[in-house]
Amino acid sequence: MKLALYLPNFRDKVTVRELEDLTKTAEQLDFDSVWTLDRIVVPEASDREELQYSFGMMDGFPKGLPVSARGEFLQGMPLIPWLAAKTTNVRIGMSIIDTPFRAPGVLAAELATIDHLSNGRLNVGVGAGWMPEEFAAASASHIYPKRHKHVRETIEIMQGIWTNELFEYHGEFADFDSCGFGAKPVQDPHPPIYFSGLKDPKRSALRIAKYGLSGWIGIQDTPDELSRWRGAIQQELEEMGSSRRVDELDICSMLWFVITDEETDQSPNGKLTNLLVGTAAQLTDRLKRYQEAGLTMPLLWPPFQDVPVAKTLDDLKRLKEEILPKVDAQ
Repeated sequence: MKLALYLPNFRDKVTVRELEDLTKTAEQLDFDSVWTLDRIVVPEASDREELQYSFGMMDGFPKGLPVSARGEFLQGMPLIPWLAAKTTNVRIGMSIIDTPFRAPGVLAAELATIDHLSNGRLNVGVGAGWMPEEFAAASASHIYPKRHKHVRETIEIMQGIWTNELFEYHGEFADFDSCGFGAKPVQDPHPPIYFSGLKDPKRSALRIAKYGLSGWIGIQDTPDELSRWRGAIQQELEEMGSSRRVDELDICSMLWFVITDEETDQSPNGKLTNLLVGTAAQLTDRLKRYQEAGLTMPLLWPPFQDVPVAKTLDDLKRLKEEILPKVDAQ
C-alpha cells in the first residue's frame, strides 16, 4: 500500500511554512505523493449553511463548507509548481483539478511545463466540480449543466496536446485550429490521469477504456464501498470487451486522518464515519481491510480544524513507522 499526503491548504488559517513542513516530512518518509486541494472560493452563504447543495453533494453534510468565507486558505493550483521546487522524489498533483474553471488548452500547456519542473513527477487529477456558487465566482456558470462533458473534452485536449507536435480541436468548450503548445511532458506518453467524483460504473468504465486513465480518487469511502465499486467497474469493462482491468488502476480515497489516544466510534455513519480516525490499533485494522478491498493509496487528509500541524507530523511518522509495517505483514 502506497501513502499519499493531502495538504491542508484549505483551512481557516494555514501558513506556507506549515505546508512546507508537512511536505518535507512526506518526502522523508518516502510517501508516494503529495496533493493539494482545489477550492476557489467560500461563499458567504456557506457560513449560514445556505449553499445550494451540501458539502461535496455528500449525504449527511450541511449546506456549508468547513472553512469560513473569511478564512485565509491557500489556492491549490499555484502550490503545484511550488511543490515541484520543494521536492525531489515524491509525486505531486491536485485532487482534483476542477476543469470547468480552466481553459483546456492553457491547462494542458501549463501542466506540461510543471512536469518539466518536477522532472516527470506530475499526477493529473480531474473532475467536474459540484458547487454552483463557485462556478459563478470562476465565471463558469454556463458550464455547470454540462460540466461532465467539459471534463471529457479537457482530457481529450490534454492528451492531444501532450502527444502531438501540432494539435487542433473543435468541440463545445474549445475550438481552435492546428497549434503548437510548446514542450511536451517529460513522462511518456504523458502524466497519469486520475478521475474523481463519478459514481456511475458504466460511465467510469467507458472513460477508463477510452482514455486509458490511470486511477480513481474517491472521498471517505469504506472498504465495502471500494470493493463493490471495483467489482462493478470490472464487470462493465468486461461487458464492453475492453482489455483494461481494474487491477491496473490506482484506487485511492481522500480519508480524514488522526491517531487518537482513546478509541473512536467507527460504526457506519455515511461519509461522517471515523474511517481513519482512531487509535493505532483501530487504524491498523482499518488499513488491513482497505488493503483487502483493493485500496492502493489512501490520501491522508488532516482535518480542517482542531488538529495542529505538529500533531499531524507526528501522526504521519507513526503511521509510516509503526502501523504500515503491520498492515503490509498480513
